Amino acid sequence: MEPVWKLVYLLEPASVTLVVTAVAVTFGSAFRALNYGKEMERNRDLSEASITLDKSQALMIPVMSSISLVLMFYLFSSVSQLLTAFSAVASASSLFFCLSPHVNYLKSQLGLVDPFVSRCCSKSFTRSQGLLLVGCCSLVGAWLISGHWLLNNLLGISICVAFVSHVRLPNIKICAMLLVCLFMYDIFWVFYSERFFGANVMVSVATQQASNPVHTVASSLSLPGLQLITKKLELPVKIVFPRNLLGGVLPGRTTTDFMMLGLGDMVRRPC
Repeated sequence: MEPVWKLVYLLEPASVTLVVTAVAVTFGSAFRALNYGKEMERNRDLSEASITLDKSQALMIPVMSSISLVLMFYLFSSVSQLLTAFSAVASASSLFFCLSPHVNYLKSQLGLVDPFVSRCCSKSFTRSQGLLLVGCCSLVGAWLISGHWLLNNLLGISICVAFVSHVRLPNIKICAMLLVCLFMYDIFWVFYSERFFGANVMVSVATQQASNPVHTVASSLSLPGLQLITKKLELPVKIVFPRNLLGGVLPGRTTTDFMMLGLGDMVRRPC
């Protein structure tokens, strides 16, 4: 058993911030999911309110997650740019979903007129929604260029909130069954995968950086400012905080050390 004094790292600013953020995201996701369901009921648009998983679908989550994990472990470098592009689209749509209620609240409080300006995919867009979409895409673009960890966290949190809001479990029995399966999934891939694959699969996939397609395009076209675009990106599948969050480096640490928590560890809490 570890001596008590070795657990002092849990009181590091990064550790405390990580825990507080995880708890806040868990409650925020549940709150947004409840409000989203009520919004859809008011608008009588229940078809888009959520996806309810049955028993077989819930059981397939850890199975498909395991298959995806193995594929990314072996083929990550080959599909990293595709994963980055998919992450960018998912992040923009999730960020739009998370910020829409706040924009609507400000609009109602200020009494602003918000006319419809366009129609796309059988849905009408108002001016405020169009501006919000541009803002979300701009934030995703800033992440693609800088790869900053704060933007990575913002996009990851928005994906987490959107997932919890759209995916539901019908009863406590299926919920308990899924949690047990995911618990076993975590234990195997974190603690025992090295025996079978020669490396910790979960950690290897989580810490790999994806190639940045923006840098690739800018390099091929010899665009100016290429040195400002990051070559590699941390995908928004986890939240990260640098250990030297408030400045200074602890003994035995470097300035590039990060603490991380996967989105899956937060998503499963409110389900």
